[in-house]
Amino acid sequence: MQMALTSPARDALAKLHRAPEPEVLKPLLERARLTSDSRDRVLGHASGLIADLRAAQNKGWVNRFLQEYRLNSSEGVALLSLAEAFLRVPDPETADLLIADKLGDADWKTHAGKSNSSLVNSATWGLVMGRALVGEGGGALKRLVARAGEPFVRQAVGAAMRLMGEVFVMGRTIDEAMKRMQKPENGGFTASFDMLGEAARTRADAERYFAAYFDAIRAVGRNPGAGHSISVKLSALHPRYEVPQWEKCVPELTDMLAQLASEAAGQNIALTVDAEESERLEMSLEIIGDVARRPELRGWDGYGMAVQAYGKRARAVIHWADTLGRPMNVRLVKGAYWDSEIKRTQVDGLGDYPLFTRKAATDVSYLACARDMLEATHIRPAFASHNALTVATILEWAGSSRDFEFQRLHGMGEGLYERLVRDQGYRCRIYAPVGGHRDLLAYLVRRLLENGANSSFVHQLADEHLSDEELLADPVEKIAAVGGTRHPSIPAPIDLMGEWRNSEGIDLNDRAILRETARAIAACPVDNRGTDAVHADPTRASGRGKRAIEAWRTADSAVHDAVTRAQAAYPAWDARPVEERAAIVERYADLLEERRVELMALCVKEAFKTIPDALGEIREAADFCRYYAMQARRVLPPRVLPGPTGERNELRLEGRGTWATVAPWNFPLAIFTGQNIAALVTGNTVVAKPAPQTPLIAKAAVELAYEAGVPRDAYMLVTGGADVGAELISDTRIAGVAFTGSTATAKRIAHSLLVDDERPIIPLIAETGGINAMIVDSTALPEQVVMDVVTSAFRSAGQRCSALRLLLVQEDVAPTIVEMLRGAMELLVVGDPGNPATDVPPVIDRDAYDRLMGYRETMRPRWLKTVEVPAEGLFVPPTLIGLDSVDDLGREWFGPILHMATWKAGELIETIERVNAKKFGLTMGLHSRIARSAEIAERKARIGNLYINRSMIGAVVGSQPFGGEGLSGTGPKAGGPNYLPRFCAERAISVDTTSSGGNATLLSLEEGV
Repeated sequence: MQMALTSPARDALAKLHRAPEPEVLKPLLERARLTSDSRDRVLGHASGLIADLRAAQNKGWVNRFLQEYRLNSSEGVALLSLAEAFLRVPDPETADLLIADKLGDADWKTHAGKSNSSLVNSATWGLVMGRALVGEGGGALKRLVARAGEPFVRQAVGAAMRLMGEVFVMGRTIDEAMKRMQKPENGGFTASFDMLGEAARTRADAERYFAAYFDAIRAVGRNPGAGHSISVKLSALHPRYEVPQWEKCVPELTDMLAQLASEAAGQNIALTVDAEESERLEMSLEIIGDVARRPELRGWDGYGMAVQAYGKRARAVIHWADTLGRPMNVRLVKGAYWDSEIKRTQVDGLGDYPLFTRKAATDVSYLACARDMLEATHIRPAFASHNALTVATILEWAGSSRDFEFQRLHGMGEGLYERLVRDQGYRCRIYAPVGGHRDLLAYLVRRLLENGANSSFVHQLADEHLSDEELLADPVEKIAAVGGTRHPSIPAPIDLMGEWRNSEGIDLNDRAILRETARAIAACPVDNRGTDAVHADPTRASGRGKRAIEAWRTADSAVHDAVTRAQAAYPAWDARPVEERAAIVERYADLLEERRVELMALCVKEAFKTIPDALGEIREAADFCRYYAMQARRVLPPRVLPGPTGERNELRLEGRGTWATVAPWNFPLAIFTGQNIAALVTGNTVVAKPAPQTPLIAKAAVELAYEAGVPRDAYMLVTGGADVGAELISDTRIAGVAFTGSTATAKRIAHSLLVDDERPIIPLIAETGGINAMIVDSTALPEQVVMDVVTSAFRSAGQRCSALRLLLVQEDVAPTIVEMLRGAMELLVVGDPGNPATDVPPVIDRDAYDRLMGYRETMRPRWLKTVEVPAEGLFVPPTLIGLDSVDDLGREWFGPILHMATWKAGELIETIERVNAKKFGLTMGLHSRIARSAEIAERKARIGNLYINRSMIGAVVGSQPFGGEGLSGTGPKAGGPNYLPRFCAERAISVDTTSSGGNATLLSLEEGV
């Protein structure tokens, strides 16, 4: 396939992608600036448009309802949350809980009688009554309708949600939507129909969406004279529309889009490809560009694409579209994924944001892009905006031209375009969602949040305290006044953590960077068992690893000598100032990031980490270093305590001596580094034993610590198996033990520390595994649940202590979840961890493989789904196993094996208690839209880490301190504020300052007033 993006185009996009905001905005400001004469004309026109908009807001109960219940009010949020979830709840009991949750706390009475719409006021009284029926108390009214109350409220809420759906959805079917477009209120407007539904999670989803698009094209094509068009989302057409899956998904998507485009061309209607998250931009341009050049589409001028102005690359994309050698319809939008893009960039620790952080900067970008589009040679512009100033500016620049169109969202922006269309001959298209009201969910939330945000024009227009002058403030002047700088409340990703520097990520969603990273990892020589275990006969997989381990053991595992040297180094290391030790640890973090490619290669080839997981190892290790350095400066300096005059009381935290640390193979760099750096920065010396499967990673980590300035004798490495660990733990000179591994081993260590009556009592910090459960109720969004389940259960081949082991789904939605989960599992790529496309790597060694495969075979009658894996190598197939009850799983299976059982509506507390009864307490997940369910889980779950409406893995240092309770560990939590003191001895010092001549301080006090 010929590359649709040429090297110059790709370079232009790359230069802008994460460039500093002021640098990107400088040329945009000049491009978007109005002359003083133009500004006056624009303000005059915009004032008239605002008057039209205000008049429309007072027409129709829907506009007034949305005006009364704004998204920045608790009542508006409650209604939005109810609309998002209610229609997908199949069982009445959970529906009633959801209604009570959303209606029961909001203050509906404050809205009573406030609207100038009697229908809105009636609806408000209905909400007041609804709260009386579902809230606490309720008195005689509630008792009167006790029997019929909840069904009555449920039916009323259902009707209201369907009515709300009709406001924002043009029709449940394409035929219904086209018929509705014929109503008088839509006279003069055309529509761009969008089949509702978010990203496909399974191939069945993608096939269904493809068929819906195809049918819609044919339906619209029955009346091409109406001028309607179709909008297509690429993420709906492929369940793995991701950069790591480029080689497979781009050709497949290109073929599907070409089929849809050919059908649209044959029907003589227009088709536009919607814009999505910035990480998919280059993929989408490759697909769009390839289809644009198809010879069978020559002569058809209905092909188009959307461009999001909040992206720093927007102008470059418009320039690229103008050079495709054919007419292109370009829809310019502000952008719909701003909040998620900001968060993703922060989570990934990337250099800068791919979009503008100020709303006014997006407005500037929009205007600059609009001007480019109006002057382009091959672009037919479409401007999607609800902003009166933006519309007036475009009209000013367009002059007498009508060779463009405006667009607005169905259900929003009414009043802005009516006179322009019906009286002045401009064209406007309504972006019109089509689908069942249940499918409205994510679309509705995204659009309402987008237009209801405090900085949006739609929101500001509804604010009675804002004057027209404030509404029409020039965005160019706003941005020029701040020098184009980033929003002050949105820190650079590196500054996210405030007191300490966030670890630096790699943009693995940039194809060029991903490929280069994979090549660099492959080129790093690692002499170990890695390639054997991935590719060769599993019976011979660990031979070279054993030889490597024995070599290191011969050189380094003289445990007694290591402890002796560490003991001797302790006094000098402990005496060094805290600031000095912290600075060394921070230099170590810098070195970890400087050598990250070599370290990632070790993680991929020795520990079988996928490339993203290997990157996560380096980032977490660096985060541990910087966080513990910051904490050491905070907690280790002596603290002066209160007391009587003439006395100095002080509390000091100091090192205990030499610690033994035993690290696992599943996080061979991150946990190894975290344990050891915590001990070192608090003034202890360390004898560290890594897992026998990953000695090379440990060796590299220790050598870097020496390079950073840690004395060699203060940080000793011993390698080997369980016998070496036992010898280390049994050495009575050890002052503390930090262990991560199995519960059984932790218990043996605890016992061994107590059997010698002469041995001092020393601390044991143990972090072990768990039977980690995720509980899902019927309000949860299935697509989100399945995505988080797959991530939590199968990423890292399930070899994380936090990984999901037991999925508990409310029985009313279990069939839906299981079907979708099966489809998502089919798409998992199991293979070489060095391949960027791999989702599930091999397990760590032959013993683990045999144990997991043996158990899996005993459960064969209960398999709900399994997947194919390569014939050779230590690959355990991701497997879903059905259980009759929560109680059927009694132990942790450390691999890509997920168990599932169901629970009955109304039994959330009982279900949590049955999980608690297993006595593990590491991680738990909850997926629910009921806030009270989250409160119940927070109160009842005896768990170290609770994750609500998200995946259960990937705890972040400083944000999500990690560690369990019960059979899952002793605490304190790694990466948390209570971790370092556990490595310290507390020493209190009290000095009588009067012993050499009286209390000078007291005696010298002056007379008070």
